[in-house]
Amino acid sequence: MKNITIIGGGLVGSLLAIFLAKRGHRVNVFERRPDPRRTNVYAGRSINLVVSHRGWTALKAAGVNEAVERIVVPVYARMTHAPDGTLTRLPYSIDERAIHSVSRAELNKVLLTEAEKLPNVKLHFEHRCTGVHLDTGTCMFHNEATGEASATPADVVFGSDGAGSAVRQELMRTRFTFSQTYIEHDYKEIAFPPNADGTPRMDPHCLHIWPRRWFMMMGLANQDGGFTGTLFMPHEGEFSFDRITDEKDLMRFFEEHFRDAIPMLPDLAEQYFRNPQSNLAIIRCAPWTYGGKVALIGDAAHAIVPFYGEGMNAGYEDCKVLNDLLNVHGDDNWSAVLDAYGKARKPNGDAIADLSMRNFVEMRDLVADPRFILRKKIEGRLQQRHPDKWLPLYSQVKFSDIGYLDAWNEGLRHDRIMEEVLAMPGIEEKWESEEVERKVLGLLEH
Repeated sequence: MKNITIIGGGLVGSLLAIFLAKRGHRVNVFERRPDPRRTNVYAGRSINLVVSHRGWTALKAAGVNEAVERIVVPVYARMTHAPDGTLTRLPYSIDERAIHSVSRAELNKVLLTEAEKLPNVKLHFEHRCTGVHLDTGTCMFHNEATGEASATPADVVFGSDGAGSAVRQELMRTRFTFSQTYIEHDYKEIAFPPNADGTPRMDPHCLHIWPRRWFMMMGLANQDGGFTGTLFMPHEGEFSFDRITDEKDLMRFFEEHFRDAIPMLPDLAEQYFRNPQSNLAIIRCAPWTYGGKVALIGDAAHAIVPFYGEGMNAGYEDCKVLNDLLNVHGDDNWSAVLDAYGKARKPNGDAIADLSMRNFVEMRDLVADPRFILRKKIEGRLQQRHPDKWLPLYSQVKFSDIGYLDAWNEGLRHDRIMEEVLAMPGIEEKWESEEVERKVLGLLEH
């Protein structure tokens, strides 16, 4: 049994605490913010999450999937909203498999409650990490409520403290490679309330997207009939947050680009000017571990942009892989476990960062493109007829355990094949033909 300190009690830290406590370790979780079960720490700056196959696999392994199942809404398709209000439904898979929309705040509350049920877990809120002694595992904290300073020794320390990780800051004093790339887009939460009778204003079983090439809005359902919407737009430039300075600018912009959303947003202006504008960054770093003592996990190791809805699922897969490695190497051989964990997860962390940017382009531009829609139809038919040979990239990422890096490489191969197929003369008329099928199968063999 080891004394383990987890810095960060968010989505990944709370699940990691459950995994490690169930192995018999003593776990202390330190979270900078107040307890989200008592205060609304996420107010106005949340993007709804989706739990995909990898997330469920980890939640099941930790024994908390049933608690989470009670707070999710199944989502089977994308629903695109054209500027003229036309709706197009694009299913995520040929067999109507679902990803599951969940409120970040509700999920965090459920996992903290599950962690607290375990006698060997102790949660400490309003404790900001001010330093980590990498060689001894001692962490220093400032109690934000009382102003007191304290130090906690540990055998192993996990930094699950997000994109601005204090643990990573400490690792940067060593031989450590780090990059932080802001994308040009920021985001702002725009919530869609339910109808007066509590019913949803849109199909709750779809991810709603308003793709507008340089910017987009999306919405995911909550259990109360409302949707958490998010507006993604460049920080500055022609179509940007910078250009909207007052209510007149805002209403003109929505009239032009999101007209069908206006009746569903009775308090649009109030929300828009109240909710903060947040930026989006991709973080890559190495190594994720230091000796057998310290490791980064989740966003602290691999913060990504939210356009695949995989950030949390990638963090949960980190936890599951770590747990599997403890089964292999034992709970006393942390040097071997952490070394293997870093080697296994770092390439996949980089790959999901690339995949997320790729999906941003797809959601913002391509879902409104007839050629993209035709490609999706051809891929769906191929998957139906040859499920052993063709699994679309989205299905590889969301509905399988295929490593993100392997999915990325296979996705690039699919791109090359589909480019040739879409260039075939008359492809629009003959996409369901045997000729097209033979062409793909031939290209797959090269």
